[in-house]
Amino acid sequence: MSSRRPDSFDGLGYRGREDPSYAGGYSGRSFNNSSSIDLQHWVTTPPDIPGSRNLHFGDSTPQFETAPAPPGAGDDVQSAAPPSDQLNRFAGFGIGLASLFTENVLAHPCIVFRRQCQVNYHARCYHLSPMSAISVMYSFTKTQGPKALWKGMGSTFVVQGVTLGTEGIISECTPLPRELSHKWNPKQIVGHLVLKGLTYVVAMPFYSASLIETVQSEIIRDNPGILDCVKEGVGRVMGLGVPHSKRLLPLWGLVFPTVLHGVLHYIVSSSVQKLVLYLLQQRRSKSDSPKRLGPDSGSETVQNMLDAYFPELIASFAASLCADVLLFPLETVLHRLHVQGTRTIIDNTDLGFEVLPINTQYEGMRDCINVIRREEGTMGFYKGFGTILIQYSLHAAVLQITKMIYSTLLQNA
Repeated sequence: MSSRRPDSFDGLGYRGREDPSYAGGYSGRSFNNSSSIDLQHWVTTPPDIPGSRNLHFGDSTPQFETAPAPPGAGDDVQSAAPPSDQLNRFAGFGIGLASLFTENVLAHPCIVFRRQCQVNYHARCYHLSPMSAISVMYSFTKTQGPKALWKGMGSTFVVQGVTLGTEGIISECTPLPRELSHKWNPKQIVGHLVLKGLTYVVAMPFYSASLIETVQSEIIRDNPGILDCVKEGVGRVMGLGVPHSKRLLPLWGLVFPTVLHGVLHYIVSSSVQKLVLYLLQQRRSKSDSPKRLGPDSGSETVQNMLDAYFPELIASFAASLCADVLLFPLETVLHRLHVQGTRTIIDNTDLGFEVLPINTQYEGMRDCINVIRREEGTMGFYKGFGTILIQYSLHAAVLQITKMIYSTLLQNA
């Protein structure tokens, strides 16, 4: 096998046989002091790999080769040096972890109450404002305990794992691209969206089982295991498990609304994310200008490090918010179709106590839209919309707090 190393590869500082010091060091098997020191330097001290931990105390991983500093400029360079790589990695990991924690854990009570409001066709209070939603959520916690708003969280992680695994397997077994390159074409976009659609189809029965776990009342519900979502999903496909009513819609009748919602959500969120990243990049390029190192160089360094992590998080936040708001009516229809005929009993979202059965008789997506518009009005599609405001307010607060902590760490460093 021929070597894939380019001709210009310099071996991270390695000096080969063409180096004059190499030949001089071994000529006549005699060593002088200077050549011995040089050889000892590059033989016994291998070049450091960026990101490795084989450093002495006080050393930092060299990322680029820099020319030696002029005499007398050591103090200025020392004062203007950026924070250590270890602190940057830790801060970046912490920022990403805080964002994931907010999206999947801290926001879960809002997701539970929102879904209960969406499937509750009996409700007279639509909870369009955050205040009414917070009041009823507090009543649930007071009467049923804190776990009433945290039910089904394990199943949501199962659905995410099934989605990611399915997408990876399909992309490996088919020519459908999992990621789009910068030089994309319409054929690649269509293939990429087909991959997303197939992924949503495979994950659909598990998503339905997870939805039932999140809306089922804690009063009459047993303690399910984490893998019960998988068992219920497989049983839904095979026609086994808990018996359902005759109003249960077949899975093939749920394919179109599920794929439509998933693909539209992905398109909207991806488009908004790229747009926000572009705007932030343009804003940063206009604000950047060459400045001399001075008293404000430390704050400029902090801002540069913040710009390396937060634009992507802000873009992801804005993308999720826009997609959830725009597709909220379609999500309401989708959840009602999935829950119909599953003998699900939910909490009364008007009072904060008591339970209600789900006895809808929609014939499909179009019938569901017509019935909601006729019996509940246009705002019936937005039941539980106040929880969206609570969810993303919490997310924005966590991002702001994380940014303040990160700025403090960088300034102290």
